[in-house]
Amino acid sequence: MKAFPSSWFVITADQVGSRTARDAVPLALETLGTTSLGMRLGFERTVGDEIQGLTASVDDVLVAVKVLTRLGRWRIGVGVGPVEVPLAATSRAARGPAFIAARDAVAAAYRAPSEIALRAVAGASDAFPPDARASGVSGGLYARYCSAPERADSALTVWRALIRRRTDEGWQAVTLVESGVSHREAARRLGVSESAVSQRLARARLAESVAAERLAACELSDLLAAAPDALPPGSSR
Repeated sequence: MKAFPSSWFVITADQVGSRTARDAVPLALETLGTTSLGMRLGFERTVGDEIQGLTASVDDVLVAVKVLTRLGRWRIGVGVGPVEVPLAATSRAARGPAFIAARDAVAAAYRAPSEIALRAVAGASDAFPPDARASGVSGGLYARYCSAPERADSALTVWRALIRRRTDEGWQAVTLVESGVSHREAARRLGVSESAVSQRLARARLAESVAAERLAACELSDLLAAAPDALPPGSSR
């Protein structure tokens, strides 16, 4: 029998301003489809102007958030928890608490400062107790924000706040440099000076966003490791 991860990430994204703008789903699906993602169930349109995908990879979550942020006009919800296994053939047909958590997350993203939110399975207060380190934080004032889901949600919020302010020029420079291209080569490809490349990277907050992305990766990894087990078909929680 094939083994499955105990818990999953469900990414649900909702187009912002869909009533007054053209349908952004086709471009998002095309762009995500050409990105090196290892999604277990690939992104697809679920209902209206929403898309959804399933993965057990932290890297997939970060890449998807980055792609959707660069495209613009997307609210993102990340759900974490078990799903029914064996998995359905498509994301639309899959079931489980992680999908419910993703639905709650994208609804919360409407009010979130960076239009991104993460929610874990129901009963997260029991499944994910506050980190022991929280007891020493301001006399426990921030203790409730130190559980694994709260930390991951905060890390994603800060990271996306940094990268969503990038201009097209900033994205171009960052993409080249992050691919391993030198500043000199990036300048040549972009038709600008090395100084201009450095200025674009600074305005794009590259150093800060790299640090925030690393933090988000660590928090998501910790969260996935702590999440409850997978569900057999027909189960519910």
